[in-house]
This record gives sequence, structure tokens and C-alpha cells, in this order.
Amino acid sequence: MVRIKVSILDDYFGTLQTLDCFSKLAGHDVTVWTDHVQDVDALADRLRDCEALVLIRERTEIRTPLLERLPNLKLISQRSVYPHIDIDACTRLGIVVSSDLHAGSPSYATAELTWGLVIAALRQIPQQVASLKAGTWQMGVGRTLLFKTLGIYGYGRIGKVVAGYGQAFGMPVVVWAREASRAKAEADGLVVAESKEAFFETCDVISLHMRLVDATRGIVTAADLARMKPTALLVNTSRAGLIEPGALVTALQSGRPGMAAVDVYEHEPVTDPTDPLLAMDNVVCTPHIGYVSREEWEVQFSDVFDQINAFAAGSPTNVVNPDVLANQA
Repeated sequence: MVRIKVSILDDYFGTLQTLDCFSKLAGHDVTVWTDHVQDVDALADRLRDCEALVLIRERTEIRTPLLERLPNLKLISQRSVYPHIDIDACTRLGIVVSSDLHAGSPSYATAELTWGLVIAALRQIPQQVASLKAGTWQMGVGRTLLFKTLGIYGYGRIGKVVAGYGQAFGMPVVVWAREASRAKAEADGLVVAESKEAFFETCDVISLHMRLVDATRGIVTAADLARMKPTALLVNTSRAGLIEPGALVTALQSGRPGMAAVDVYEHEPVTDPTDPLLAMDNVVCTPHIGYVSREEWEVQFSDVFDQINAFAAGSPTNVVNPDVLANQA
């Protein structure tokens, strides 16, 4: 196996080097960056000798102006979708992009966080904790989950797991999704809404679980949100782009839905404490941590590092731009 120079971006807490799977990179020259940088000049300087680049999901955008300044780069290795990478530019420049789309395995970490957000929002846990620490005891009365209707929008790997959590809490589950996914939900014994309009009108909790692609961008409109109950909760641990830009803030200000819990944002990272969502008392916000757990990272980066070793051995795997291999032949 060829020894190659590997750079890892955006490992905020230096976690990867503490994982068991990091040993898979033994024999390579590895540099880990723990801060976040998007400036092209700074990245080009950092990565000038890099041959294999490891990305932690979509934390850094890898666009043509940067790629054209990295003549030594031969491989980008990551996991999941890749809207942050200019795939055509990689192909033109001879850069292999390997990304395991993990079609057969859900992110249980994301499903668990989704459920944590549901409970935190309905029981007002962050607000109650803040009230207690401020010395004012209770600050209000929350709501229970039992018999509330859980709406799952997008019945894929994660949506199916979240639906099961809802059933365990005694919630009727209703699904809306594309036709093929609705059929899967029915086959699993779940109720499918009569229409998208009925779905938004009747559910007490709606959780979004779709990939962000052209067909799903802005699929949740301002009109959809306006149909939700004033007591309803919208949860988004998928991608902010699923919701029409600006629609969620406006809807919450109008009182429909009455609450939201979000882990994803239109522009990340969010570092401005005056961001409208962060300023709302009826919103629970987390900093895109759905997939961020040690156990989840062991699974994800085991794949990512395997892709590097496969490339170094001359047999790249999970290649999303196979034309680059034909060009190299």
C-alpha cells in the first residue's frame, strides 16, 4: 500500500485521533485541523501538499477555486451526500471522490437526537433548566407525548427508526412522503395521510427526514407551515434547505406552528447569538450534532479510512465520480 499525505478538516475537538478506527491510517502521513476555515487562500496553503482529503460531512465547502489550487490532491474521502463538493471539477482535475452513502444503515445517533429534541421542546426542558438556574423554579407547563399524533415526513432509514420511537411513547404515527416511501410505510402497518395538506393540519409533531436534493429543496412551504396547529411542533434534524428560505422564522412568529426544534440551519456554522431562531423562546436549537457521537463516528470514519486505504492499494471504493477512473485508465 502506498503511503500518502492525508489531511482532515474540521475535527473541532480532535476526536478522530481518539477513536479505535483511527489506527486504520497508520502508515500514512496524517494532519488534523481542529478549527474551521472556509477562506480559499488559507485552505490552499494548508492543503498544498495534501494527497487525500478527509471531510467531516458538509462542514467545509470544496469548490472549484480551491480544487484548482491543489495540484497534489488525488482523493476526497467522506461519508454521506456531497452537495458541498464540486464533483464535476474533481472529475476534470483527476480527483477521486469516495463517499459511502450508507444506504443500508440508518444514523441511530440522528434518530436519538430527534427524539431528544421532541421531548426537550414539548416539556420545555431547556427553559425549565434556565429558570431553575436563575432561581425562579418552574417557568411553565409542558405537554406529554402520549396520544399525540407524530408525523414523519420522509419515510427512509432514519424516519422509520423515529416512527418506532414514537410508537414506543404511545403516539399514533402518520407518514407523508413520495409514493414509493408511502407504500413502504403502509407495508410496515403505518397510517399514510390522505394528502400533504391533511398531514400538516392534523399532526401534533412533524419531523422531517429527507435527503436534500433538487426535488426536496424547499419542499416544506410557508403554506404548509401555516396549516399546522398553534400547539404543534416542527422538528428538523435533516437539512434546513428542506424548508422554504425564511419560512420557518415567519411561521413561528405567526404562531403556526407554535414550536420548533432544529439541529440544522440555512447557513452553518451559526455563530451569531442574535440569529432569529436562537432568539425565540419557543425554539430549541442544537448545533448540527445529529450525527456527532463517538459511536456514530466509529462507524462513519471506519468507512472513510477504509476508502483511503483502498485508494492507496489501487482499488478505490464508493467512487461517486467513476468517470475520473476512466480518464485515468
